[in-house]
Amino acid sequence: MKIRNFRDLKVWQSGKALAMDIYILTRLFPRKEIYGLISQMRRAAVSIPSNIAEGFNRFHSKEYRHFLYMALGSCAELETQPEIACELEYFKIGERDKILEHIDHETRMLRNLIKKL
Repeated sequence: MKIRNFRDLKVWQSGKALAMDIYILTRLFPRKEIYGLISQMRRAAVSIPSNIAEGFNRFHSKEYRHFLYMALGSCAELETQPEIACELEYFKIGERDKILEHIDHETRMLRNLIKKL
């Protein structure tokens, strides 16, 4: 399959699905976290597919790699936050593990794409 735009990339599709999962899970957080953990997690999650999309539309592969590294950084940031949410009992352990597995998968996909560039 020929890749015509960023929407055709599996790594972008997975990142978007991860962001949707984060939005759904953080709906159950206490309202007091709206400007704290909820905001942090949502911004980190949204930045993953956003940076993939922005990098894809850059002219040079060096710029593309730069944005993929930014997405990778957002994965690391997002990997920390479910741990904190679980310790605060906003997540169940199974929910945390599912999200961490998705983040790990996204991270591996990003690293592989970076290697190919």
